[in-house]
Amino acid sequence: MSKTTSMMLAAMACATVTAPARANELFVAGYGGIYETTMAEKIVPAFEDTHGVTVQYVAGQSTATLAKIQASRGSGEIDVAIIDDGPMYQAVQYDFCVPLAEATVYDDFYPIARFDDSALGLSIGSTGFVYNTEIFAEKGWAAPTSWKDLEDPKFKGQLAMLGASSTTGVHGLVMVARANGGGEADIEPGFAAFVERIRPNILTFAPSAPKLEELLQSREIALTVLSESRAAGLKRAGMPVEFVTPAEGSPVLMNSTCVVKDTDQPELAQQFVQYLASAEVQKILADAGYAPVNRTVELTEEQRASMPSEDAIAGMLTLDWPKINEQRADWLNRWNREIER
Repeated sequence: MSKTTSMMLAAMACATVTAPARANELFVAGYGGIYETTMAEKIVPAFEDTHGVTVQYVAGQSTATLAKIQASRGSGEIDVAIIDDGPMYQAVQYDFCVPLAEATVYDDFYPIARFDDSALGLSIGSTGFVYNTEIFAEKGWAAPTSWKDLEDPKFKGQLAMLGASSTTGVHGLVMVARANGGGEADIEPGFAAFVERIRPNILTFAPSAPKLEELLQSREIALTVLSESRAAGLKRAGMPVEFVTPAEGSPVLMNSTCVVKDTDQPELAQQFVQYLASAEVQKILADAGYAPVNRTVELTEEQRASMPSEDAIAGMLTLDWPKINEQRADWLNRWNREIER
């Protein structure tokens, strides 16, 4: 791990806490918002009852969870991590995860979800535009169609995004770079577009995806960059939103999980990951808008209509995460200095 990356991870960690000795307790770090609610109400209780344990769920952004793992190595503070695929590539690279135990349930997964022996995708979607249909209708705006639409002056004060510390923020930066002739290996066009043309449109940089959802719901913004799964969850909750795949494409976004190295609950952690992989839990996540990667899950017609088909999944863009992660610390520093200040 580079010195720069280590410093970035350490700086992002909220605090290093020495975990006390514990029995029959599992610490899981994952997403907030709809995901956290679904875990607390529909997924965790059944596991606790079956195994006679207590699951402590800690919500936070993926990069913050990665930083906590880095800062607390050897303490067993986090047993299972649920984070985006980009940070998960880093977690695997930095040897933060242990190999997953053999389990027949993993045989039911799409190959794309088994991107490493120590990490597993839990759901699949993509990043694109999510917009408030009521506001767009009132203003007579057509739905956005290109990543370059973020540069349109008509969206001044109507746009909010996550920063470059988040996966969707990185997706936006890379895709804007691609739309302007660059990409992962040439991010300059992306920074130029944000500094000169997109930043004037942005009302705020939200600290989390749930905050973006709140801004859409309260009509403080009309447009954001967010995952398809979150858009599906918002629609199920009755919000007037739609998801758009821009013409240049939508990057694939997988929620992924691993058993954290140095956990003092290795067997229990492996069982929890296998439980998350089960058709039962994958169906619950599908009900919350997260497209399953377990092929045995039976979806309703309504769910199929709001989730990517196998053809759509095949057409999703896979970003060069090894290339991105080589530069990500520098990108974040530059983003904070030039854009989110």
